[in-house]
Amino acid sequence: MKPFLRHQLERYAQRLEELDFLLSREDIMADMTQFLKLSREHADVSAVAKRYARYIERLKDLEAGHALAASSAEDDDMKAMADEEIHSAEQEMAELEVELQRMLLPKDPDDARPAYLEIRAGTGGDESALFAGDLLRMYTKFCERKGWRAEIMSDSPSELGGYKEVVMRIEGDNVFGTLRFESGGHRVQRVPATETQGRIHTSACTVAVLAEPDEAQAVTINPADLRIDTYRASGAGGQHINKTDSAVRITHIPTGIVAECQDDRSQHRNKAKAMQVLSARIQEKERNERAAKDAALRKGLIGSGDRSDRIRTYNFPQGRLSDHRINLTLYKLSFIIEGDLEEVTQALQHARQAEQLAELESSLPA
Repeated sequence: MKPFLRHQLERYAQRLEELDFLLSREDIMADMTQFLKLSREHADVSAVAKRYARYIERLKDLEAGHALAASSAEDDDMKAMADEEIHSAEQEMAELEVELQRMLLPKDPDDARPAYLEIRAGTGGDESALFAGDLLRMYTKFCERKGWRAEIMSDSPSELGGYKEVVMRIEGDNVFGTLRFESGGHRVQRVPATETQGRIHTSACTVAVLAEPDEAQAVTINPADLRIDTYRASGAGGQHINKTDSAVRITHIPTGIVAECQDDRSQHRNKAKAMQVLSARIQEKERNERAAKDAALRKGLIGSGDRSDRIRTYNFPQGRLSDHRINLTLYKLSFIIEGDLEEVTQALQHARQAEQLAELESSLPA
């Protein structure tokens, strides 16, 4: 284990002793707010400290195994037993080191939040809109695999199928943390159904994943900065929708950010949902501005998540998916497009964790 990791982990053991002392004090127990805050920290610190204690325990077993092997070079049975202990200890220590590294990484509180996933057709005309429909289906099926709940907030279907734009809300376990690296430009290479010459065309869509703001921490929006328009919903929904202006479009005048919702028959509920999307987009704009400042100091492996970044190519003739940020190539596109995204999302998360670990190491004094 690297010295800087040992140093960090030893601080957790020290902090656990401090927390045990603080939580035993009567004045702390009398202050429920302080007590709950320290109790939550105790649970987090204790989890790390216990895994580190197990690592130290196995390190001692490893040292004992090496000592036994050295002292029993001529006893085959004892040496075999020592070798087995050495192998077992080394294997568990390697697993514990990976686990402890991930436990040390800073956690984004937004990772556990629901998310809005936006898909917009880009270059490529009708084929781009069809690809947007394919992406929506891919993400919807991925949500089903994960047991997440997904609902379409607003959509703008194209004439030949697919979508010019579609926004989906996804709720479940660790949604934003899993999907956050899907933001960016997605490119498709394939022979369109309308192509008579059999030529491969390239088109693109943009995807944006936004964390749904915590109501307690949501950005404050001045009502005077909003322009609210109502209109008739364009999608199917029966005579009631066609006769009333139930769809809502909200424009944040200072930033030009727009959000709309038309999935409900109630104008009031559509307005509330559109406000949620608008708040998420404004918060994401602020997040991107902070990320841009950070990127001026260092270049992130995963990228900024800006929609102009081309992050991935879907090559149908070769059955290949390539994620350009981490040089990941998978020849299982037919499965991925059916929602089998687990390998892709995990590879991106592991790449980010490796990047965070390098940042943590470089931030410590030499």
